[in-house]
Amino acid sequence: MNGTLKGLALAMSAVVVLASCKKDDEPVVPNDIVKVATDNGLTSLVSSVQSAGLTATLQSTGPFTVFAPTNAAFSALTAAPADLKNTLLYHVLSNTKATASGIPTTLTGLLSSNAAGDSLYVRKIGSNVFINGVKVDIADVNATNGVAHVIGTVLIPPTGNIVQTAIAAKFDSLAKAVTLASTGVGSEDLLTALSNTKGLTVFAPTNQAFTNLLTALGVSSIDQIPKATLIAVLKYHVIAARVFSSDLTDGAKPATLQGGTLTVSLTGGAKVTGNGNSGNASNITAANIMAKNGVIHVIDRVLIP
Repeated sequence: MNGTLKGLALAMSAVVVLASCKKDDEPVVPNDIVKVATDNGLTSLVSSVQSAGLTATLQSTGPFTVFAPTNAAFSALTAAPADLKNTLLYHVLSNTKATASGIPTTLTGLLSSNAAGDSLYVRKIGSNVFINGVKVDIADVNATNGVAHVIGTVLIPPTGNIVQTAIAAKFDSLAKAVTLASTGVGSEDLLTALSNTKGLTVFAPTNQAFTNLLTALGVSSIDQIPKATLIAVLKYHVIAARVFSSDLTDGAKPATLQGGTLTVSLTGGAKVTGNGNSGNASNITAANIMAKNGVIHVIDRVLIP
């Protein structure tokens, strides 16, 4: 019996040793940012990272903070980014692991990893984290080399200042109005101010919105609007602070460069109303368009002071 027990004990010891050796010999799979994205089904992001040649970068030591767009966010893009690598790196903070608990409640700019070093703007409101006005859907997906936050939008880095961005987006009437207000007798150089002043928010009326204004005024061209009136109206569309859609609160009355205030409404969609609009609100039809020196929100009615 003793011999049998000793034999059994030796056999069990051998099994334990072999099992331990096998465990030690198995390669450890790193749980890096790329693997975390893969494991969470972010296939569009992973394939984009591969196409841009960034896989090795995001598998390196880090630490990184990555704002990771969902597959639906990539599908919603109307066109592929002109510079995929630059766009992807705009979603990355290098040498930092920014967890949700560390995000400040005041809007804070953080340098992204893209070539231009464009800033990302983060803010915590209540228990929610926002990046460039976009709500983080899933926060703090931890990796061995950083952390990922899942978002439902692909963030587009700015390509120019507010004026350049408006021109590129075909806001022809707004661009013409700013140019007219900045030239000739009685002008005010809004063109330079909107190009160079940092941290602005512009509510940008569409071309149709300007057409509707001209009809209401009984004129056929922006040139026929008195210069002082044009300057006042344009300045009424500008806030001297960076205000994302997530920063807008129902009933708020932000001050404008013109000196008057707007009224914000969030019922049935975000809207702004001018004091001279007789209660007719302007719908914000597109929000959080990034410019180098500010942010643009598109509206469908010209705001009247």
